Amino acid sequence: MHIKNKVELPFGQPASVPWWRERWPWLLMAGPALAIVGCAITIAVAFSSFGDQAIADGGMKRGLVVEQHSGTPPVTQVR
Repeated sequence: MHIKNKVELPFGQPASVPWWRERWPWLLMAGPALAIVGCAITIAVAFSSFGDQAIADGGMKRGLVVEQHSGTPPVTQVR
């Protein structure tokens, strides 16, 4: 006795396939996936190429701001 696992739907409708066999979910997921990969590559290049660069030509770093002074650096106030 051979049992077939065929689903018969009324009016000749085709049987539905699982979502991972469809093309549209993969196409819709490709955009965000490529954005994540591009972000990871950008971060890796930024850290490997521009990690710790020295400040040249008399610049002074205060937090994230780099200022260039001509002459002596300003005196900080002591409290």
